[in-house]
Amino acid sequence: MQDIIDVEKLIDLGMVYGIKIAMALAIFIIGKWIVARVSNTIKNSMDARNIDPTVGKFVGSIIYYVMFAFVIIAALGQLGVQTASVVAIFGAAGLAVGFALQGTLSNFAAGVMLILLRPIKVGDFVEVAGTSGSVSSVAIFATTLLTGDNKTIIIANSAVMGGNIVNYSTQSERRVDLLVGVGYGSNIQQVKDELQAIADAESRILHDKGVTIGVSELADSSVNLVFRTWVKSADYWGVYFALNERVKTRFDEVGIEIPFPQMDIHSDKAA
Repeated sequence: MQDIIDVEKLIDLGMVYGIKIAMALAIFIIGKWIVARVSNTIKNSMDARNIDPTVGKFVGSIIYYVMFAFVIIAALGQLGVQTASVVAIFGAAGLAVGFALQGTLSNFAAGVMLILLRPIKVGDFVEVAGTSGSVSSVAIFATTLLTGDNKTIIIANSAVMGGNIVNYSTQSERRVDLLVGVGYGSNIQQVKDELQAIADAESRILHDKGVTIGVSELADSSVNLVFRTWVKSADYWGVYFALNERVKTRFDEVGIEIPFPQMDIHSDKAA
């Protein structure tokens, strides 16, 4: 008789816990499927709107892991596990890991800000953390630049966000600023006329935005003039180099002196 009662208890316990286990597995499997579908749907939706693939992948991953954590907690709760204790354990472990990986987490946080705020994007020419180059990739922990001489530079995201970010690609137009020094004996009006003629002859200059030519400084050995023109961003360096060369050749042709540093030494001999 006792054996029959024990078997019935085991059957009852098996049914109770079997149902709980089955429910927990169902929650886990179905929940994981739903989480994956939601994450992929959000990622595909962002891709369809031509949002940066890095942003879509990052947001999809964050949503997946956050929702999956809730699925695991729900499954454990179905088994009778005190989920409050589990959450507390995860919190304590996360705090310990956070202290151990402060630098890495700092780069991660900076990567999140870079991806969400998007001050730079792939293809932009930027100046960050004391170096410049074209952005090759913006990842969670580091940003990769490709320099003009084809070097790859990997910069920690905390360094990128920790200083000034100069992005040369956000605007379609840029101003070319030249400082032209001439001798004190030069005719200033002639210098201005020659600079204006040089600007007029350069087809890549945006003439509708005007040209600025004016005396900016009476220096120790030269009169300095600013020579400012506007160009398309893609033409910046081409026009910059061309104007510098043209100023030199044209001033040589018309006899305008471009002074250079020199030192005069006088020797007084005793009679």
